[in-house]
Amino acid sequence: MVLLLAGCGFQPMYSNKSTDIYVPPIKSGANGIELRNALNAKFGGQKDATAPYTLDVTLAEPATKYKALDKTGVATWQEVMLSASYTLRAGDTVIATGHETSSESYSFVQYLVAANASYNNAVNNTIIVLAEKIGNRAIAEVYKHSHGDK
Repeated sequence: MVLLLAGCGFQPMYSNKSTDIYVPPIKSGANGIELRNALNAKFGGQKDATAPYTLDVTLAEPATKYKALDKTGVATWQEVMLSASYTLRAGDTVIATGHETSSESYSFVQYLVAANASYNNAVNNTIIVLAEKIGNRAIAEVYKHSHGDK
């Protein structure tokens, strides 16, 4: 399959390359730090403010809702949802904006430590998915911009 693609002139837009995108600190406590770290990892490492592209991200606080109740009416299953808005700039020019959401369900148990661990794992997994969504879009837009595609 790879040989067939190579013969037609196919070239991957992003494959083990560093993308020169600076992600300023995301103001949302530990979740903002985790999202920024995940984006920097996706882009091949942390860049400084002199990078040609800047990705500004605004992360909302996690929202939870009940998904299941036991026969006594106590919640046993919840969903956590995170949403983020972002703007990608090349210098002072906005080249992309967007909004992404991600959610994950988790067990909500009576034991506080276990409930907190379950919630924290769901939030971390949601952050990883958000970083993938935002990062993929940013990489595609940088590729388009750098190759003159509109």
